[in-house]
Amino acid sequence: MKYVMAASRSIPLAAHAAIETVAGPAIMAAPLLLGFGQTAAIVGFVIGALLLGLAIQAAGPRRTIPLSAHAGFDYTLAAVSVLAGLAIGIGTGEWVQGIFL
Repeated sequence: MKYVMAASRSIPLAAHAAIETVAGPAIMAAPLLLGFGQTAAIVGFVIGALLLGLAIQAAGPRRTIPLSAHAGFDYTLAAVSVLAGLAIGIGTGEWVQGIFL
């Protein structure tokens, strides 16, 4: 049996890429601006860099990955963010940093 992933778009792909392009650097800078610890800063930088890279390749006619794969990367990045936040909260006891991620 063949499964097909249907990607429903409530916003245009260009707007989605623009939001990710702004959110990536914001996620990278926020832990430093909010005075979080080194672990949260490193995790925030990695997540922000991955999001920015994903946004850059999504815009334009020369997209390098299919839209369904982009959606999968978005969901995976969100799950990794939640798990990283839990790990930081449990590991350091600083739940504010964990909730941020």
